[in-house]
Amino acid sequence: MQNKGLVKLFAVLFGLVSIYQLSFTFKNNQIDNAAKTYAESKYDDSDAINDAEIHYVDSLANVEAFNMGIASFTGKEVKEKAMNLGLDLKGGLNVILQISVKDILVGLSNKSKDPAFNKALLDAEEIQKDAQEPYLESFFTAWETVKGDQKLASPDIFANKDMDGVIDNQMSDSEVKSKLEEKVDESIVSAFEVLRKRIDQFGVTSPNIQRLGNSGRVLVELPGVKDVKRATQLITTTAQLQFWDVDKGETLGSFFALANEAVKTKLGLNEKVEATKTQDSTGTDSTVDDLLGDTSTDSTATNQVNPIFDLLGPPRSGGMLGLKLEDKEKFQSYLAMDEVRAIVPADARYTKFAFGLPTVDKETGMEYVDLYLLKGNRDDEPELSGGVVTGASQSYTQANQPSVSMQMNAQGSKIWEEITGRANAQGTQIAIVLDDIVYSAPTASSGAISGGNTEISGNFTVKEAEDLANVLRAGKLPARAEIVQADQVGPSLGKEAIDSGSKSFLIALALVLLWMIMYYGKAGIFADIALMLNILLIFGVLSGLGAVLTLPGLAGIVLTIGMSVDANVLIFERIREELGKGKSQKEAVKDGFANALSSILDANITTGLTALILFVFGTGPIKGFATTLLIGIVTSLFTAIFITRLLVDWYVNSGKKLDFTTSITKNLFQNNNINFIGKRKIAYVISGVLILVSLGSLFTNKLDQGIDFVGGRTYQVRFVDAVSAEKVAEDLTAKFESVEVKTIGSANQLKISTKYKVDENSVEADEEVKTMLFEGLKPYLPAGETFKDFSEAKNDVGIVLSSKVSPTIADDIKNESLFAVLGSLLVVFLYILFRFKKWQFSIGAVAAVFHDVIIVLGVFSLLYKIMPFSMEIDQAFIAAILTVIGYSLNDTVVVFDRIREELAERGGFKGGLNINSAINSTLSRTLNTSLTTLVVLLAMFIFGAESLRGLLFALIVGVVVGTYSSVFIATPIMYDTLKNKGIDPLKEDEDVA
Repeated sequence: MQNKGLVKLFAVLFGLVSIYQLSFTFKNNQIDNAAKTYAESKYDDSDAINDAEIHYVDSLANVEAFNMGIASFTGKEVKEKAMNLGLDLKGGLNVILQISVKDILVGLSNKSKDPAFNKALLDAEEIQKDAQEPYLESFFTAWETVKGDQKLASPDIFANKDMDGVIDNQMSDSEVKSKLEEKVDESIVSAFEVLRKRIDQFGVTSPNIQRLGNSGRVLVELPGVKDVKRATQLITTTAQLQFWDVDKGETLGSFFALANEAVKTKLGLNEKVEATKTQDSTGTDSTVDDLLGDTSTDSTATNQVNPIFDLLGPPRSGGMLGLKLEDKEKFQSYLAMDEVRAIVPADARYTKFAFGLPTVDKETGMEYVDLYLLKGNRDDEPELSGGVVTGASQSYTQANQPSVSMQMNAQGSKIWEEITGRANAQGTQIAIVLDDIVYSAPTASSGAISGGNTEISGNFTVKEAEDLANVLRAGKLPARAEIVQADQVGPSLGKEAIDSGSKSFLIALALVLLWMIMYYGKAGIFADIALMLNILLIFGVLSGLGAVLTLPGLAGIVLTIGMSVDANVLIFERIREELGKGKSQKEAVKDGFANALSSILDANITTGLTALILFVFGTGPIKGFATTLLIGIVTSLFTAIFITRLLVDWYVNSGKKLDFTTSITKNLFQNNNINFIGKRKIAYVISGVLILVSLGSLFTNKLDQGIDFVGGRTYQVRFVDAVSAEKVAEDLTAKFESVEVKTIGSANQLKISTKYKVDENSVEADEEVKTMLFEGLKPYLPAGETFKDFSEAKNDVGIVLSSKVSPTIADDIKNESLFAVLGSLLVVFLYILFRFKKWQFSIGAVAAVFHDVIIVLGVFSLLYKIMPFSMEIDQAFIAAILTVIGYSLNDTVVVFDRIREELAERGGFKGGLNINSAINSTLSRTLNTSLTTLVVLLAMFIFGAESLRGLLFALIVGVVVGTYSSVFIATPIMYDTLKNKGIDPLKEDEDVA
């Protein structure tokens, strides 16, 4: 080997850099453990412990925390350089947000009332349900259908004053489309930047935010975040800040009484209404009596029904009326009835009903909201909006309550002075409204406020005030940001994943190391040293690149261990062949490495191509799997080709004898003479039966598709004791109508999936479903378990993992997965064609892959109802399928490479004789690699995380089937498609035998 000195230098430097990078991970773990120990010694409450841990880590952010002698680093720098753990290993939140392009178009049109325009918006939403194109393209399609003689450049649509200089009424629709594409893209970029700023201010360690193509989707990963509700509100709040005059409501005094009667009639409640309403003598406003009119009657009439009055009560935080939070939706539905809207007084036609922040009654624990009446207008626009805000920070009121200090620009300051002056003169309130929620409704008792400095006060905690200030400071989203896909992993599940992943990793590694020594003796030790360096390099590169290590990523590393052995096996087997030919030890080593190089490169390139496809199409954990696999392939090639060679050359050049066998394996698989080509018809029959059974099951039994492909919400819930999945399913069906419950792992853990409100992506809908789940599972939870404890899996009881996928994105995932599989097959077909120059080789390889994929799918279809672990078809399964494709091709290419060599040396196919010789000569390598990989996978399957069992089972089946197909399917099909087999086809069996 040339340039040994350079290889040694590179290996040493590479190793030292990896150790340097990993040292930050070890130090960061020390800091985290110290923070946890400190917090647990001080507090018992989980929230207090969490806050203390954060405070401890933050205290080291800007002080020296790690001194390496040659350099020192602060706590913040250590954390930034440490290896990033994914959600499944650390816990946290992973969401894909859909920025509403519809909202952006509405904004660009200045809220156009044009019927055709609004019809096109609605039709585009329907098109989107089955389309893979961006919303804007669907809107253009819908517009062409409904536009008639209208133009997009109409003054009533996009040629408005806000778009002056961008769109004029002389433009054609195609020209407007181009301008809209630019403006929509600008808005999405703006939304991305707003989200990034908010997340940076949120204080999450190693957050990841990235735009996904041109779809308007944004991926947000917040590993380690514990307050998930707070995080989701932060990233989905549009921050539409508005300032409204509050209506005293004198003109609506009789409206509620009339509305109450109208609702009674609508609902068929014909009892005579005699409701009693008493106003607390300490009430802040007498308008409650004005609104309700003369409703004071005998208090004994408690059995009479008043749909509206029964919901209302006195205000609790400055509003006009109060009601329970759980009754808010019902109250809004009453007000939305046509019969109620028809009786709204003419002078109150534009009055807006708005609600304040929820407050909690300390005695009952019940949540209440206040109702406010806001003075609206024809355009439904506030006199002042949040666009004038130039700064915001968390502060405190004179009563030492958390508040938000806000500053406005000159234009805003002038209008604000007018508004506060008017409120002072009229004795009214000013509602500060954020995303249709009244955060505060102060009076201007001290007169007009000049200068634009304003304080927003309310029932805030310090965190809520900080978040509000962050949102205002970062800016508003130009449109709604809906969560279309979400994965939430509890910290306890993450810790279990690390423990089980580490355990399976060490067991698999130990088995591989022992196997190599048992099979190849001293040469196996050299392979083990190269393998250990390989692992160090993989983790070092991951850490240095700032890549995120996920549970599938860890599986990719362990799988890489099994597959990296293949390169050493190929080399050692070729050296054994050369020694068998009577060559000297030095010559055998030199020729063995040279002859194995082609097979090693071809095998790893084909596997690398499938990993690359997976990286391009995958998201989140699947991308992590592909990342580690790609890194592992590169480092495996380096360590096998160069490091193993250095060690072997050093030993051989020292004059010592190096046997590449042990007493057990010395003559194993030697002098094989199996007639594989002659037995191919038997293999065809066996494979044909397997494929027919698989296809039959796929058409009848189908597959257990996970929410990744069908949409819905899934929760992994853990209980104290074992529970019956059937009984829980019965109880929850009454609430959700459609629900699927499975035992997953241990008997005290269930996986619960539902499509209830699957089309609604709001945070409110998510909370509603979770609340219903909590109520349905109460009989199985410990006494006194609160919704908060259940949501956070306190004491390891409750929701440890949750996922949500909207139907639209589920359809996209399904199509992307299909493209990933087909794309990988096409790429590999072309590569094999390029390398082997005959299309028959490509056909054989691709046919074998199709064979393997169909059988793996068939096994999953046949067994998913009886296996004690989840066999859902999800993105992780697609990763497994692509890995099976890579492995099968790896095996096939090694066989093909030997066939090509045999053909060159011995002159043609000779009726399959040379093919048989090639397969027999690679049989030792094929079985050795397959067995090693299977041992690794079985170790992970038995000792690894429950969430990976489905993926691992697919890989186990794939390795077995892939090994079989490379010999009995790929090669025979390649042979049977040849025109010139080297003999008369009628004499084939006779000559081959």
